[in-house]
Amino acid sequence: MTTKPTIHIIDDDAAVRESLAFLLEVQGFASRIHESAIHFLGVIESQSLDCVVTDIRMPDMTGLELVEKLKERGFTCPVIVITGHGDVPLAVEAMKAGVVDFIEKPFSDDLFLDAIRSALERKTLDPGRARSDAVERLTSLTPRERDVLIGVVAGKANKLIAHDLSISPRTVEIYRANLMSKTGARSVAELMRIAVAAGL
Repeated sequence: MTTKPTIHIIDDDAAVRESLAFLLEVQGFASRIHESAIHFLGVIESQSLDCVVTDIRMPDMTGLELVEKLKERGFTCPVIVITGHGDVPLAVEAMKAGVVDFIEKPFSDDLFLDAIRSALERKTLDPGRARSDAVERLTSLTPRERDVLIGVVAGKANKLIAHDLSISPRTVEIYRANLMSKTGARSVAELMRIAVAAGL
């Protein structure tokens, strides 16, 4: 009998914890819920860590601080952060710290489950291969598309990217659509993950 992957959910909002845990259980995953990063860190030695989902903004300890603590303790499980609107720069910082994905609220059940499955798949992926795969996905970009991607990763709005590059916001939208198509990214979060993995 195959053991179900265990997904740990850390969020200070009880309703979010319960709804995500229910969704995971229905889809055949095991889940554990924690009301804070501190509580989670206090019990993880005895827990199976297949994947961690954490809110990025929590009292006492943020999701980003949690990622650092896990690294200090030698845990290498994939971490997904959940973020509210306006947290893109913080989410990028988290991805640079080793987070595999971030999801902006509100999000659909399908997007959440796709992120979980993708994180579990990446758990078995060799880090060197992950980087080379990301670099390969960026090779077809034009220099201008790379410029736009750098702006996106920095969390800049289309208007600001357009101003910085002396092009129209509409042109930035076209470049962004090209970025998604050429890299095969299904979301801005995935596009950022590819860029960060490639060292952009």
